[in-house]
Amino acid sequence: MTLLAPQKRTTVLRTIFRVVLGAFLLMAGFSHLTVNREAFLAQVPTWLPLEGDFVVVASGIVEMVLGLSLLALGRYRVQVGVVVALFFIAIFPGNISQLVTHTDSFGLNTDLDRTVRLVFQPVLVLWALWSTGAWKAWREYRAARRSEQGGTVRRDA
Repeated sequence: MTLLAPQKRTTVLRTIFRVVLGAFLLMAGFSHLTVNREAFLAQVPTWLPLEGDFVVVASGIVEMVLGLSLLALGRYRVQVGVVVALFFIAIFPGNISQLVTHTDSFGLNTDLDRTVRLVFQPVLVLWALWSTGAWKAWREYRAARRSEQGGTVRRDA
């Protein structure tokens, strides 16, 4: 068993959540390049050794590609889900920077609002892993490896 193999069909509920996440990423990426460019620029950490506008444009393009991948590459949704989750983890320092530097952007004008956003970021990671079946595929992969090695398989993991 390998995690890189194309996956079988998934549930309707997971598919709906995957499509919604894909549409969200596609729209967010588009807004990086158009109407919300300045707001995203305000979130780029000052310690990042890249030009802020480059980061905004590049992350917008990446979001659009990831969104399209979630929508169009259903057969490879597990792999796409892992990449989307890693992307959400990679942009997390920008959200932390917004809180630490008290930067107002996207209506997040208080530290409480910025903290709530930080709490939501892991939800996005879990959403990507669950809706694509990546979390399930990882558990099945680990169980199969343990089984091949003669270990016991925990069903509650």
